[in-house]
Amino acid sequence: QVQLVESGGGLVEPGGSLRLSCKVSGGASVDRLSIGWFRQAPGKEREGISLIPERGLSTYYADSVKGRFTISRDNDKNSIYLQMSGLEADDTAVYYCAADPHYYSGGYFFKNPSRLAYWGQGTQVTVSS
Repeated sequence: QVQLVESGGGLVEPGGSLRLSCKVSGGASVDRLSIGWFRQAPGKEREGISLIPERGLSTYYADSVKGRFTISRDNDKNSIYLQMSGLEADDTAVYYCAADPHYYSGGYFFKNPSRLAYWGQGTQVTVSS
């Protein structure tokens, strides 16, 4: 059974940086998945923020994080990462890793979380002074 396990969340001051990790296990290869990150703040809908498509070299970002967050993939470690910089209070949320074995473009991935096969348990990111 495919499992996604996030780590790296925590408390950071505004303007700071944090790196989230998502480890894939259970027989799936990270380069054979469309895999990315969602987040959900209290009282708000889940928001798709970043994606690496299945076998794709391109990456996708929501406008809210473009230029501040960077997604990357390490095939040897079967993991993806989200490097977050310039963090703001509005970035406070639970961050989820999500994946599916089919190809997704950024827009479709972000707008159709219910179609994605695998989800992690989430990791809390709090931006506060």
